[in-house]
Amino acid sequence: MDKIPQAPATVADCAAQEDSLVFDRLNAADAMTIGQSIFALALTWFPGRPIAIHIETETHPLFVYFMDGTGAGNADWVDKKKNVSRRFGHSSWMVRQQFLERGVDFNEETGLDPERFRAEGGAVPLVTRSQGRVGMLVVSGLDGWEDHVLAVAGLDKWRRHGGR
Repeated sequence: MDKIPQAPATVADCAAQEDSLVFDRLNAADAMTIGQSIFALALTWFPGRPIAIHIETETHPLFVYFMDGTGAGNADWVDKKKNVSRRFGHSSWMVRQQFLERGVDFNEETGLDPERFRAEGGAVPLVTRSQGRVGMLVVSGLDGWEDHVLAVAGLDKWRRHGGR
């Protein structure tokens, strides 16, 4: 995994990616391992860049790590992207792509407050086969496509190393 992958370019590609991100389980230990996987990839792919990693259930945080150089702005972006993903039921990158493909502005079209909702990459719903969406994973601090790729790659790394 030396080369940084590209983010899906179409809504169809995003949907296929989301379909591949359904797991058998997700518990607190899994969240810790996923967060550490993302952290390790961040150090390799984006050295020196400040990145925030946030993983939560529908009710509370499981893993939160803000690298040196991050701050309140990153926490704000975590919330904005998480709000989009939670409201639309898809990754914030996929929602972004949906509006881009239609040629309309997300906040204008939806009427959602841009101070609370931003359709940029980085928020990914955490879904299990038995329960549906059980939480959210959010990465913040990079360009939207990089946040998305880092989040998904962390999930893939966890899955390849025993996560299900």
